[in-house]
Amino acid sequence: MLVKVAINGEKHEAEVEPRLLLVHLIRENLRLTGTHIGCDTSHCGACTVLLDGRPVKSCTIFAVQAHGREITTVEGLEQDGKLHPLQEGFMAEHGLQCGYCTPGMLMTSVAFLQKNPRPTEDEIRRAISGNLCRCTGYVNIVKAIQHAAAKLQGGA
Repeated sequence: MLVKVAINGEKHEAEVEPRLLLVHLIRENLRLTGTHIGCDTSHCGACTVLLDGRPVKSCTIFAVQAHGREITTVEGLEQDGKLHPLQEGFMAEHGLQCGYCTPGMLMTSVAFLQKNPRPTEDEIRRAISGNLCRCTGYVNIVKAIQHAAAKLQGGA
């Protein structure tokens, strides 16, 4: 089947098997390897992307279901050589260790902060509860999201 998608603002077409998962279209067909494959069971969230602005685990969606839609991957966060405030927050607050969960955490957090620009710590923890991290203990991830929220609101 022919699939046409816009990824990070760029139009793409690919001939795919109907059973191809979106994560494989992104990584293998389009060579955007920032989206990670973690568990293959939809539990870890490493493959999270934005589909029409909503976070989805791309291992749970067929590529054909994304036909005609807008996808944002972690590669699309940086704009004109400038990191997104969440990327800056993850660096400044040491929100990553091995980095495997980071793309999914970032994408989940982007959508979350768009809906809730002034979150509490509990709200942040609930928002990222579908993304697993085996390294950090989440403390610095929460700090990184708080950092980004403040920056997006015009703070430090």
